[in-house]
Amino acid sequence: MEQFFLLVFLALGGSGLAGSVKVINQGNEALVETLGKYNGRKLDAGLKFVIPFLDKISYQETIREKVLDIPPQPCITRDNVAISVDAVVYWRIMDLEKAYYKVEDLKSAMVNLVLTQIRAEMGKLELDQTFTARTEINEVLLRELDIATDPWGVKVTRVELRDISPSKAVQDSMELQMTAERQKRAAILTSEGERDSAINSARGKAESQVLDAEARQKATILEAEAQQKAIVLKAQAERQSQVLRASATSEALAIITKTLHQDPNAKEALQFLLAQNYLDMGQKIGSSDSSKVMFMDPRNIPATLEGMRSIVADGKNSVQSQ
Repeated sequence: MEQFFLLVFLALGGSGLAGSVKVINQGNEALVETLGKYNGRKLDAGLKFVIPFLDKISYQETIREKVLDIPPQPCITRDNVAISVDAVVYWRIMDLEKAYYKVEDLKSAMVNLVLTQIRAEMGKLELDQTFTARTEINEVLLRELDIATDPWGVKVTRVELRDISPSKAVQDSMELQMTAERQKRAAILTSEGERDSAINSARGKAESQVLDAEARQKATILEAEAQQKAIVLKAQAERQSQVLRASATSEALAIITKTLHQDPNAKEALQFLLAQNYLDMGQKIGSSDSSKVMFMDPRNIPATLEGMRSIVADGKNSVQSQ
């Protein structure tokens, strides 16, 4: 009988000793209650000891980030369109005591809270806005869920709407609307292209005409300037020619005068040269295409030569008097 009690005592002692040793995995935490009451004792990762038959681990959970998958849920937009929305929520437990004692079923509470917030946000938007404002919706859901779950010791780190699916009828009408919108845009682009082409063509013709007119104007100005320069150059050439002829005549008369003054016998030679020039002039007049018939009395030639001789003699006398 004594051996039986000894065996029972050893068995109870062994089971109590085994129950007092607890191993908490890395990334987990555990709450310890003493006689059914939580006194603030929390076990972190590692080998821990509790008092047998008095202490027990009431709750053990990971404090790592977890993913909450929200299944597709029906929602109604502000313009009364039925859509289906699903999401994914990333969250972690920051305070294990609140997560266990402030809410009975944390995961179920999280799911219902996320669904409520998604339906509320979808109801504020029209259908087109739900596709274009997804980033803004995610930010709003993150802010609202983080505030709502703070009393539960939970931190919501990220919220992502994965899929927003309208009903089949709505999808068909949206496709028709998009097709009509694309056709409208194509027609507008085509008309704008034709308009731009006509404008560019007209602008090109106008610029071409302007350039042509400017070219003609410049050509006329250049031609007039060239003619003006030609007239000026011709007048200058004629003036220089007249000056040279006058200078040559003046020098010739000076030479003749000097010769007559130095050699009295040069008078007969001068008379001969004048007579010869007179005859050459008549010959040139006769050979000209536009010349007229000129009649000259041979008997007048000596008189003419005599008149020239008297002119030369007068010139000589005037030179000698000087």
